[in-house]
Amino acid sequence: MSQLLEAFRLAQLPDAAEAFRAEVRDFLATNLAPAAPAVRARTWMGFDAAFSRRLAQRGWVGITLPAAYGGAGLDAFRRFVLVEEMLAAGAPVAAHWIADRQSGPLINKFGTEVQKDFYLPRICRGEAFFCIGMSEPNAGSDLASVRTRAARVDGGWRLTGRKIWTTNAQRSHYMIALVRTSGAPEDRHGGLSQLIVDLSLPGIQVRPIVDLTGDAHFSEVTFDDVFLQDDALIGDEGSGWMQVNAELAFERSGPERLYSSVVLLDTWLQSLRKSGFTPADAVLLGGFTTQLATLRSLSIAVTTKLARGESPVVEAALVKDIGTEFEQAIPAAIEAAVAADPARGVEVDADLHRTIAYLSQISPTFSLRGGTREILRGMIARGLGLR
Repeated sequence: MSQLLEAFRLAQLPDAAEAFRAEVRDFLATNLAPAAPAVRARTWMGFDAAFSRRLAQRGWVGITLPAAYGGAGLDAFRRFVLVEEMLAAGAPVAAHWIADRQSGPLINKFGTEVQKDFYLPRICRGEAFFCIGMSEPNAGSDLASVRTRAARVDGGWRLTGRKIWTTNAQRSHYMIALVRTSGAPEDRHGGLSQLIVDLSLPGIQVRPIVDLTGDAHFSEVTFDDVFLQDDALIGDEGSGWMQVNAELAFERSGPERLYSSVVLLDTWLQSLRKSGFTPADAVLLGGFTTQLATLRSLSIAVTTKLARGESPVVEAALVKDIGTEFEQAIPAAIEAAVAADPARGVEVDADLHRTIAYLSQISPTFSLRGGTREILRGMIARGLGLR
């Protein structure tokens, strides 16, 4: 236990990153259209290609990618600030989210020069949106059990199988899919590779899945004998498991694992300022603030490791597990606080109730996306030497 805890060294955002915060706020003040809290609460599930392209024109899509490929060449700390400010404002970031956070850095690290020259400038211009194909039917987020298979053929690959719970596949241009290129599911981590799949190819069917809120940001994707060129393979054949784990450290440790309910928290705070605080409200708000400050420090500690080129997979799993538990607790706690004094709640505003309703319905997914709680706790247990 002590070894894992020692990995979280208290770190601060550098002065340059804090100075960057003012630029981001100026951009959002100019480019983010006013929206109701229930709309802003969708933030990193909110898909707005036009907003993403304005962000790209400012140079902030592919913010950590090299300038040679059109990126801003900035560090992970400034990306942390950019993400933190956009989520706090409720900006609709879903269109470029996966490409900026994972696909671009993955291609930059493991891709060939041809792949970098093709994909990275398009990502940085906001012209190439990506999704990630990991979870599968009957396997969930147990990625070592994937059954989607790519077989070597003359000139490329033949891809067959299904992915599910793929975020925004119906709106993306490309998927980076984890597939089996050799062996069997019983081989677990062996025989897995990553392929870049053009989602416009024949043989691909994308079926959106409507959730409880009426939104459809998840999809099921079916591959029916899809032909991919040789250069679809990214990295080395059979190295997919190692590459995915490096990618997941980016996915599981950022502010998005803490801030999914922050628009509701802010909306409730504004309502309390109008209607007045009860002692119970103050205790609850103080608890949220304390937890958020602590979790933010943990997230910055992991960002510091990523900036040093490390791959803090276990630390990132811990941040996601605790962070999503916090995000899920906020809607239920605020709903209970409002319900404790229903007369005052009616007076507050309808926006607050709509935002509570949205997040109460969607928050159970917070601990599913990016790896379920069971998967994460298994990783943490292994990191502690308990498995």
